[in-house]
Amino acid sequence: MKLHKTEHTRRAMRKGFSTRVNPERFGYHGAQVDASGSASHLVLNDIPYYIPAAPVATVHLSPNQLNAGGSAAGLVPLTVVETTSLTFSQSDLETVISNYSASDDVFQTGFLQAIYIKYTGSLAPGSKTPFTTSIASNMTLLGTSIDNPAECLGSTLASGPYFVSSAGSIFQAYRLYSDFAGAFIQPLIPAANGAYAALPAAIPGIEGPSTVAVPSRLYYTITPEQPLAGIRLGVKDIYDVAGVKTSDGNRAWYNLYPIANVSALPVQRLIDAGAVIVGKMKTSQFANGEEATADWVDYHSPFNPRGDGYQDPSSSSSGPGAGMGSYPWLDLTIGSDTGGSIRGPSQVQGLFGNRPSHGLVALTGVMPLAPQLDTSGFLCRDPTIWAAAGKVLYPQLTFYNQYPQTIQTISFPESGDTDSDALVLSFLSKLESFLAANTTVLNLTTLWEATKPASAPESLTSLLNITYPILISKEQIMLVRDPFYADYAAIHDGRLPFVDPAPLVRWAFGDSYPNSTLTDAINNKTTFMDWWSMYVTKNDSITCSDSIVLYVGSTADEQNYRNQYSGPPEVPYGFSSGRISPFSEVPDMVVPIGQASYFSNITLHTEYLPVTIDFLAAKGCDGMIFQLVEDLRAAGIISATQAGQTIDGGQILF
Repeated sequence: MKLHKTEHTRRAMRKGFSTRVNPERFGYHGAQVDASGSASHLVLNDIPYYIPAAPVATVHLSPNQLNAGGSAAGLVPLTVVETTSLTFSQSDLETVISNYSASDDVFQTGFLQAIYIKYTGSLAPGSKTPFTTSIASNMTLLGTSIDNPAECLGSTLASGPYFVSSAGSIFQAYRLYSDFAGAFIQPLIPAANGAYAALPAAIPGIEGPSTVAVPSRLYYTITPEQPLAGIRLGVKDIYDVAGVKTSDGNRAWYNLYPIANVSALPVQRLIDAGAVIVGKMKTSQFANGEEATADWVDYHSPFNPRGDGYQDPSSSSSGPGAGMGSYPWLDLTIGSDTGGSIRGPSQVQGLFGNRPSHGLVALTGVMPLAPQLDTSGFLCRDPTIWAAAGKVLYPQLTFYNQYPQTIQTISFPESGDTDSDALVLSFLSKLESFLAANTTVLNLTTLWEATKPASAPESLTSLLNITYPILISKEQIMLVRDPFYADYAAIHDGRLPFVDPAPLVRWAFGDSYPNSTLTDAINNKTTFMDWWSMYVTKNDSITCSDSIVLYVGSTADEQNYRNQYSGPPEVPYGFSSGRISPFSEVPDMVVPIGQASYFSNITLHTEYLPVTIDFLAAKGCDGMIFQLVEDLRAAGIISATQAGQTIDGGQILF
């Protein structure tokens, strides 16, 4: 087999590898190994990797071409590079290394022990045109796709880091990370036939219960057909994922029911668009709201990384929120929002999060809380990824680029007496200028009193006080609790399973009311929805919504420490700004606008927490808000947030 066309490299090939120079040239120092079974866990330059059991390609190697005897488990680190030129020089290689290092956290210079050059130019297959290289390094050149085509076992062999065996089998490289925030319930890797399986690898440490494996970003190319190619996705553990079990945050549920045969519809849409699931993430039990300290019993609540590191992560999409706030290697998480389960974690961790217009995507394969209120949405640090995911999950949306010129604010500060209030008012001023908009104060109490239906109660609180708890308790009793109790009792001699305090309190509330109250609650919700669309946000043919409604999502002025005991869980009575979207079915989208200081009673230092604003518009106008947020970012009014102690990054406190 000829790997080089020059006399110099032919002589090198006859010796089994190309010319060698200083082995420290590219930082390769060898690999330590911890391998077991048919899949391996390797350490390369102090970075741990998982190598799947199945190769993705094979390449023909001549005898002794690859000296794998002293390498980890007989595997040699390999880099696949692409070129459209028939020459490949040391300078070309250094450019590739720079680009790979800047764009991919899996790649490192230790993978340069062996090189495979993939030619992607216009040369016809089978051509005898010579390919030349002038690389002088400590690397073994396995060949090029011209003279030694790789036999791919799946799709085309992509650029990036791999491991290769002495037999020529090429394996993908997954970097292993510690789940120190406790955000994941089960790390996953791709399996056969579009399913997933538990990750069979772990790294040392007590910082978290899980190890998460992520593939190289270089393996994926975004296309119109796969706009989320390579996006690393965490999935809230109320969504089914083919090949693994769902826990719904309850140990008895996890052990009672079998693995899912198909993925939930929202998850499958993301997979089809190229997203790569890296794990299922913690949810508070049965997606009911729980406080971190006392309410979480079956599983431990994840850690919110912001500020002093001991603020409550909010719920029920607690794992998706904590993971996005903590891990720069995680791109996107999917959660659910019934009464605030995406928006709460997004607010306290400074993330872009959306409760969509109700009904935009069917929730097949997703555990219900109340179908009249349940929605599927995202938590994300980057508004561009957020919008791209929105286009995939809600393909029927129109992304408007003309915006309302009326802003309505709910309970905004009147003066900038605190850092948080000053930041809110500054953002509002910038938004007014950007939209050339006028702002009015929206007082829902007085508007309701002036315009309410004749037969409706005098106040919104009277109309809606028990609407939310009736809907979520009555529906979940029928759809989740009763079948669960019956299935568990059938195989456990009539016993009841354990359930956390918060769901039990809510279910007991539902049991105390007659079934007729469910119809009343649905009617009350409909009354509010019709009133809202008539008097607050109306659809518009040019801007989708005639106005944008804003309320303050989170500030640094109020903290919720996870080491402070509150009372027992309570029934979620009442009406607030956060209940507008569940009852009216309009989109509610969290936008981080900055951060403000507070004095921590944990660290006894000044720390920083996110400040967020929630955007509401008419039903179906999610695309307008997605586009507006991207335009606000382009204008420098808002920014993508970072993982870390603050929304600008930084070392997380432990």
